Amino acid sequence: MLLSKEYVGYLARETVKRLAASEFIETKSLPVVTEKVHAAMLEELGLEDRINDEVRVILEAYSDEMRNSGANYQEMFRKVKNELVRKYKAVL
Repeated sequence: MLLSKEYVGYLARETVKRLAASEFIETKSLPVVTEKVHAAMLEELGLEDRINDEVRVILEAYSDEMRNSGANYQEMFRKVKNELVRKYKAVL
């Protein structure tokens, strides 16, 4: 993940605080909303990590073929990652 979990927590608190202050949301419990926003942000930001892990697994399965054909690992990583991003309709 590109951002630390502490910073994501800060972003969640600030987002909820500003949304409530500008009356975009109305809630009886800001901490509950903040926790849900924090969890959603962590989930979304962790998506790239999960995609990267899946790419590594895929490339590991084809490592012998890649080695025999002289394929560039970084280039293949990028190509497979782009395919998975399209497959999951993710925005990175």
